Order: sequence, then C-alpha cells, then structure tokens
Amino acid sequence: MAKIIWSEIDEAPALATYAFLPIVQAFCKGTGVDVETMDISLSGRIIANFPEKLTEEQKIADYLSELGDLVQKPEANVIKLPNISASVPQLQAAIAELQEKGYDIPDYPEEPKNDAEKALQARFAKCLGSAVNPVLREGNSDRRAAASVKRFAQKNPHRMMQPWPAPGTSQCRVAHMDGGDFYETETSVTLDKATDVKFEFVATDGAVTVLKEKLSLQEGEVLDSSVMHVAALRDFIRATIAEAKEKGVLLSLHLKATMMKISDPIMFGHAVSVYFKSALDKHADDLKAIGANVNFGIGDVLSKLNRLPADKAAAFEADINACYAEMPALAMVDSRKNITNLHVPNDVIIDASMPNVVRDGGKMWNLQDQLQDTIAMIPDRCYATIYKEIIEDCNKNGQFDPSTMGSVANVGLMAQKAEEYGSHDKTFQAPAAGTIRIVTFAGATLLEQKVEDGDIFRACQAKDAPIKDWVKLAVTRAKASGEPVVFWLDENRAHDAQIIKKVNKYLPEFDVAGLDIQIMEPQAAIAFSIKRVRKGENTISATGNALRDYLTDLFPILELGTSARMLSIVPLLAGGGLFETGAGGSAPKHVEQFLKEGHIRWDSLGEFCALVPSLEQAAAADNNPKAAVLAETLDAAIGMYLENQKLPSRKVKEIDNRGGSFYLGFYWAKALAAQDKDAEMKARFAKVAAEIEKNVDKIDAEMIDCQGSPVDVGGYFRPDPIKAAAAMRPSATLNAIIDSM
Repeated sequence: MAKIIWSEIDEAPALATYAFLPIVQAFCKGTGVDVETMDISLSGRIIANFPEKLTEEQKIADYLSELGDLVQKPEANVIKLPNISASVPQLQAAIAELQEKGYDIPDYPEEPKNDAEKALQARFAKCLGSAVNPVLREGNSDRRAAASVKRFAQKNPHRMMQPWPAPGTSQCRVAHMDGGDFYETETSVTLDKATDVKFEFVATDGAVTVLKEKLSLQEGEVLDSSVMHVAALRDFIRATIAEAKEKGVLLSLHLKATMMKISDPIMFGHAVSVYFKSALDKHADDLKAIGANVNFGIGDVLSKLNRLPADKAAAFEADINACYAEMPALAMVDSRKNITNLHVPNDVIIDASMPNVVRDGGKMWNLQDQLQDTIAMIPDRCYATIYKEIIEDCNKNGQFDPSTMGSVANVGLMAQKAEEYGSHDKTFQAPAAGTIRIVTFAGATLLEQKVEDGDIFRACQAKDAPIKDWVKLAVTRAKASGEPVVFWLDENRAHDAQIIKKVNKYLPEFDVAGLDIQIMEPQAAIAFSIKRVRKGENTISATGNALRDYLTDLFPILELGTSARMLSIVPLLAGGGLFETGAGGSAPKHVEQFLKEGHIRWDSLGEFCALVPSLEQAAAADNNPKAAVLAETLDAAIGMYLENQKLPSRKVKEIDNRGGSFYLGFYWAKALAAQDKDAEMKARFAKVAAEIEKNVDKIDAEMIDCQGSPVDVGGYFRPDPIKAAAAMRPSATLNAIIDSM
C-alpha cells in the first residue's frame, strides 16, 4: 500500500482541504493508495510543542518532526500545502485563540525576564517564521506552471493587470541602500574539512559572550556572515521618507518579516520608529510602560494604549495621528480600517506585495482607496535590484500581457536548510559595539563582522551535496524543456562567488552539450528574462533559496494571476518526493471574505496539479497500475476543469473553491469512466459519473445557494472540524455520492 501524506495547514488552503480531500480519499479507495493527513498547522505546532497541561483529547503528535524523518526516506510521498510562517503577532493571536478554546498554553514572553521565560521563548521559536519548510525541504525545488495551466492562462488572460502610465512618467521606484547593508558586508568561506564552530560576541573591552555554542559544518559547506548596520539603515529610511514627501507619492516598505523572523522584524521596527519618531520619542516612557514593541508595528502600540489612563492614551494617539499629516502618505493594507503598511509586519510580504506593485502599474492603495504611485523601500541590495529592474522596465516598456508573455520557471537551491537567511538560530542583534565572529573549537576565526549596538548579524549555510543536486536538477530541466537556464549569481557578492565556483566545478560532471546555460548577476538575469518574456519566450531561473521564494511569486502572479496555480516538485535527496501546492500569500484575504460573505475564492489548482506527480510516484514505487490510471485521468480532468473555466470567481453567488473542487471531481470521474486500462475502475466510476451527471444542476444550486451570509467555522487558526466540514461541503447531494463510494 502506497501512502500519500496530505499536510493539514492554515487559512484558506486548510479550509479548501475539507472540500477536496474527501473526494481524493474516496477516489483512491481500493486502488492501493492510502491518503492520510498530518497536522503541521501553526496551531498544531503550538499544541504539539506544549503538551504538559493539555488533556489527552487535546494533545496531538509532533507531526512536523515525524514528517522531517519521513522526507529523509525513499518512500516519502508528501503533498505540502502553504502554511503560515508566523510573525510574533500571528503567534500571539493563535495562542489566544487556543486559550479561548480551553487549551492551557502559556503566553509568549515578548521580553523574557528570567531563564524560565528565555527557555519558553526558545520553545516557541520552533513555531515562528519558516518553521516548517526547512524541516521538510530535503530536496531542491522544481517549480513551474504546468503546460495546460500556462496554455489556459494565455487563452484566458486574467483581468487584474493595470496599465502603466506613459513611458517615463511613473514616479514609482525601488529605493535601496547603497552601503552598510547585508550585500556590502557579506563574507563567505567554503570549508575544506568538517569542523565544529561557535558564534561569539567580543565587546570592545575584550569580554567574550557565546551566542551559539556549537554548529557542526561539513566538508565543502559554504558558510556566510553579514551585517546590517542600523545607523545606515535609519539614514536610508529618513532619506526615502523625505523623497516620498517631496514627490507626493506613497511610501511603502517591503520585507519578509515572517520567514526572516529575526532580521526583518527589526528592520521593520526601525521604519516604524523613524516614521513615528516625534510621537514615540515624546511618549517614550508611556511606550515602555505599556510594553509595546515597534518591531510588531504601530498596531502593537495602538492596541496597548488602553493600558494607559484615558487622557494619556488620547494624547499619545493624537501625536501618532499627527505623524501621518507630517510624513508622506503610507501605502494602505485596508483603508477602511486605517491599517497602513507599517501597522503589522506580516501584512506586507515582499514576495506577494512587489508583484502586485508591478501588476497595479507601479501603484499601491492610498487612504482614499485609490491606486497611487509608490516608492518601494527594500533596504538590502542582495535582491532589491531585481525589483528595481522590473519596475524600470515597465516604466519604459509598459505592462506585461498575460495572453502573450512567456514564463520564468525556477530551479531553487533549498535542500537541507540551504540559505535560510534570518530564519534560524544564527541571526543576532548586537548587544553593543564590538565584533561578532565565527570561530572553530581550535580557536581559528573563520568569519567576523564589526558591529555597533543594535546591528543585525546573520549567517547561513549551504551544504555541498544539495548544491551539486541543484546543478544536476537545472541541467535536467534544461534537457527536458529545451529552454535556457540562467544561474542568478553575482560574482561581486561573497556568497555567490563561492557558489559560482561550485557551479563551474559540477556542470562538467553532467552532459551539458548543446544546452544554453549561463551565469548572470540577478539584475542582469532578470533583464534577460524580461526581454524573453515580452517576446513570449521561456527561461529557467536557477537561484538560491530567497530568490526562489521571490521569483515563484513574481512571474506567476503576472502570468497566471496567482502563484497558487504553480506546480512545485521537490525530488528529495533520499529518493522520495515532496509536492508543494503554490503560495499562500493571499490566503488571509480569502478567509476574511469567506467568513463575511460565505464565498471562498481560494483556487485549489495547485493541489490538483501536485496530486498528479504524487500519484505517479505512488504508481512507480509500488508498481501500481491503478495509481497510474488515477494520475493520468486526473491530469485529463485538470484540462477539462480549465477548458470549462470552473476556477473560483472573486464574486459572491458565483462558483467558488467548493464548486471548483466539485467539478474537478466530476471531470475526474468522467475521465476514469472513459479510460480502458482498468475495467474495474471503469465500471466503478461509470456509476459515479452518471450519478453526478444526473444531479449536476442540483449540486450547482446547492454550491451557490449557501453563499451570501457570514460563516462560522469555529476559529481562524484552529477551525472546528465539524463546522468547517459543514461549511466547505454544503451540497448534501454530492456528499451522499462521495461518501457512499
């Protein structure tokens, strides 16, 4: 029996699972394929990590650790949906919801005051940021639009693209630092032998504090260090604020304060404290008294003003509001609620926000709920230049055309925690002026950075075997597609210089005759790719982990309207497969609409596409022809789903995720009934398809009639399974057919 693990996660894709998974499990019944779930949601991770005071009924297993073990085995077959990479405010909200539900979970200590609270904070760290992906990604990423999805997108281009103004007239630009950033300060070394190291802070008086006691490094591993100098960062923010004010354009900040859970929230906090400086300085004592943290956004300050006497709270809030009049207008997240770009760190995530700036003609939403030119602040130059290039290209050449544009697929280096910038235990805020160094146990200094008080130090690794596998995967994709591959690597950046040596070392080990494989620095690479995209030509980007994250949102959002429709295959180093289902950046808005209007527009096309190679792997691993038939017919069903345009609409009383899952299941049953490779399956599904066919109009009506009213699923981070299933399976007619299979 082949086993497919379907991950239980968060928000819109978690709700969508209630609609689609029962269909999958029913169709797989009796075929030698078993589809099981494991809960790796944010709330599930919290529960698993704090079982001490829970009842037996409340406890759940540590499924993330179990999956971490599984992906290192050849039998691994995991479908991984997008999960929350939690910021501290999201973590706190999830804890509060669990506590309301009767789970005895401790509060998160924002500023630990003793060793016990420090230990508690360290335990919670396993739930923060990119907690899931580094554990599961024991392979590199092959991410692209399935051919049928791309054809459909060109034939039926999405309507979200906004025109750019006349060439050269947009005031939109990307602002980045010119010095003192991670890019400038990066140092890197490739280990010539395995060794153990520790991280130390050396104060100006010579006193040494150990920041990390031990890190084991392998032979051939690339190790980096870099520092963000916050004095330079604050100068940059001040200068950009002044420019936005002078030009009368919106100011926006684009970071990834969820995955980069230490570095980017600190940078976010500096933007907040510079923008609201006059109010925060004036009320410094009150700010301290209420325990607010600017790294969590101005929203954290506003939410805690009720801890002050009414007159003091009113004065503080009035001075915050005065900053809005004094400073440039901020890009809005929700103008109706006056929630700005600086409200909460996880509201504006760069990989989703910057593609929308391009899509919206160089604009973001202002307080009047209108699109307006923005200056996009992306402090660090490691990757800001790719967004700068695409903004400048659109200002010169206009908007992209989804009906004709080519694609930029991605082969991403991410296996074994490669390049996990800011998401780990190797990022520190300097406690004072001095040096942060990485030293071997023998006393040799491998890398070091001079720091001032508050500077952000980060280090990352990339092991040799994943790098070689990444090069091999890029060559494999080049052969399969016939398309050029570009390695986005900058010889002037210390880390990239080390990776370039390895790429040049390993390429000759594979058959690259006749292939177009190039190495370009990121700004040149995106310029090359954009030029081809505008001509309708395809290019494969081979990038490191962070760029993989950004590019697999950037081009798919422009091409397909959403990155949720991408196919993401991760061939695991041990031989199994991890099949990812697209990005979840828009998932919170989908949940908000569903709870308010009873319409969920999440598109499960990513899940549909991921299930095909998962079934193919199950077929190959078990020599199971029934699984192969399921995969082949599902692929055909996806084609029918697209051809008949059964994708979710954005509007209430039109088809939504539930209707989309229904039609996918209907087309899958029809394809199984039409195939001739398995007579037993043909007969079984002929009955199912006929029963659905007879009731299509009735099921359709049930899927539409349930919309238009608020929905209660019993929780945001941990919905009640009975309520969520009832809401996501509203057709009694369809349920009867599926449940009786």
